[in-house]
Amino acid sequence: MNILRTEIDSPRRAFALGVWENEGGALPSATMDHQYGRRVEGDRSWTIYHVFTGVPARIDGEAMTGLSRADATCGMLSLNLRSLARRKERVATRPAVVRAPTDAGCQS
Repeated sequence: MNILRTEIDSPRRAFALGVWENEGGALPSATMDHQYGRRVEGDRSWTIYHVFTGVPARIDGEAMTGLSRADATCGMLSLNLRSLARRKERVATRPAVVRAPTDAGCQS
């Protein structure tokens, strides 16, 4: 019976894996670093899109649609690395938070 169950689940798993790969694969530990994904369209071309809005990404004013799988993968990785670099730069330039000292004599 296990053989039958495996045969039935195999196409389902293959489909799920295909969807997962089309959406950009596994997310990194911080989802804010993964703002762009890739998806295959009905015409078998690929699109790079913003994962939170679903809108196709734009680079230099051009929508990232009608791409090959390789170009979509490369572009998605490039955009995510740029986003990560900008985010790290913003965090590095933030002023440090200074907390006021607590008064040991105060009671609440």
